[in-house]
Amino acid sequence: MIRDFSYTSLPQRVVFGAGSLQHLGREIDALRARRALVLCTPGQRDKAERVAAMLGAQAAGIFDGAVMHVPIETARDARQAAHNLGADCAIAIGGGSTVGLGKAIALDSGLPILAIPTTYAGSEMTPFYGLTEAGLKTTGKDARVLPRTVIYDPELSRGLPVALSVTSGINAIAHAAEGLYAQDANPVMDLMAEQGIAAMARAIPAIRRDSGDMQARTDALYGTWLCGTVLGCVGIALHHKLCHTLGGSFNLPHSEVHTVVLPHAIAFNAGVAPQAMEVIARALGTPSAALGLYALAKDNGAAVALRDIGMREQDLDRAADLAVSNPYWNPRPIGPAERGLIRDLLQRAWGGVPPVEG
Repeated sequence: MIRDFSYTSLPQRVVFGAGSLQHLGREIDALRARRALVLCTPGQRDKAERVAAMLGAQAAGIFDGAVMHVPIETARDARQAAHNLGADCAIAIGGGSTVGLGKAIALDSGLPILAIPTTYAGSEMTPFYGLTEAGLKTTGKDARVLPRTVIYDPELSRGLPVALSVTSGINAIAHAAEGLYAQDANPVMDLMAEQGIAAMARAIPAIRRDSGDMQARTDALYGTWLCGTVLGCVGIALHHKLCHTLGGSFNLPHSEVHTVVLPHAIAFNAGVAPQAMEVIARALGTPSAALGLYALAKDNGAAVALRDIGMREQDLDRAADLAVSNPYWNPRPIGPAERGLIRDLLQRAWGGVPPVEG
């Protein structure tokens, strides 16, 4: 039986396929842009220079200061660079940090963003943004930050290190998994979520076996698109609240913290979202959603403990306080009254033990 639902599609163009970067000029013309500022992290400067060279006179310049969690100071510098160079468009090539910086520019200026993902974060498919100021990460939703065009070229992710491929892929799975029990979940997103999780579950072990496997890289980007679309169309819950808290306030690496936390957040909600758990488990090909996610990470070499990615045990109390002080909607309550339960969850995640439902 189909439940009642509302569904809003997002105004966005996707160009998908190996070698699709060749269409960059055409896509910039379609945006009616004349001066594009190319954004990247310091480590992806070479890719940004390649993009700028392809654009020729249409390239306004390169800003290579993108970093994790989009510090407000970096966002201000990038906005100023766009203004000084007379940019009428921004091209974000890279992962979630670079796409997030593009969103910060769009939020302030309304400039159209063209995203060229090289990881599997999926944020290019969403109207969500995040900014970190004074150790606190704030998030929001605004139609202006949704990239107008996304070019998915599996060739560009060929060089993504295996370890980051694994954690970035599980980060993408998190978007789809939470979408299955979101407050505004709907059958259209359920279909995308299951297919996205299944594509990632195929791709991650294959990439670990052979990092140059282009079928696996294509599956991973396809999963990224589907999982990111789910995140962009429905709400987020406990998992994302915990990751925003841990990443923004304790500067933990983005995809790694998603990888560690996801099995525990799913286990926390298992009792109140049984249908979502069935879908996740089926997509993973495992009996248990939470344990399947834990095994996917551990069996493919990812860290499964917060202590192994830089979290200090003495900071868990503060993390629990922050997480419940301004909670996101969740199918199971996560307000101040549940602070002890959240603290226990974080302790298990810190120690890297298997998730416990209930």
